[in-house]
Amino acid sequence: MPKIVQTEDGSDTLFDPTYGEHYHSIHGSIQESNHVFIHSGLKRCQAKKITIFEVGFGTGLNAYLTVLEAIKTNLNIDYFTIEKHPLIQEDWENLNYPKISADTNTELFQQLHLAEWGIEAKINANLTLHKINADLTEFKYNNIPPIDLIYFDAFSPSSQPELWLTEIFHQLFSQCNPGGRIVTYCAKGSVRRALIDAGFVVERLPGPPGKREMLRGTRPL
Repeated sequence: MPKIVQTEDGSDTLFDPTYGEHYHSIHGSIQESNHVFIHSGLKRCQAKKITIFEVGFGTGLNAYLTVLEAIKTNLNIDYFTIEKHPLIQEDWENLNYPKISADTNTELFQQLHLAEWGIEAKINANLTLHKINADLTEFKYNNIPPIDLIYFDAFSPSSQPELWLTEIFHQLFSQCNPGGRIVTYCAKGSVRRALIDAGFVVERLPGPPGKREMLRGTRPL
């Protein structure tokens, strides 16, 4: 059973004993998610209507910060998220994100988690959620639209090496719109090379607190 751990910015994360990893950076869960996925990903999208594909719903933090940003900037987001091992309510209900985030909204955080898997859920006027309980290595993209932004937030390559391969990134590249982007906290050389081999133009960007770099890839126009 995952254990709640408080990180350096005061926000919680979970430690998963099966993988031996935390769901977010111990240097700050909210800081990391905002830096990698919101500031380096979502805020770089020019369109007001976008499709996001998230690898690893996990604690729901990325989705929560995304819907808050969508409300603030009047975005219309179709949000697809894939998770092989969804958390049970006992694991997520005491996480403190809604209490300490800049825009407190406990009800919204609960809505994201209570939305049924496999069924489209209209969270609010800004975000429609599609939660997919599946293994990314076996997932077929036939039923989702072309992607504008990918949040790649799986456990690390040492824990889930099968998710960080060129074959996976090539499938994601093929599903992206021209100009579509992928952002991830991981900056390993092997991951960078796999992204490049898949077709992405890759940038090394400054990482969140406690991490020197992160990666962002773009499908050429």
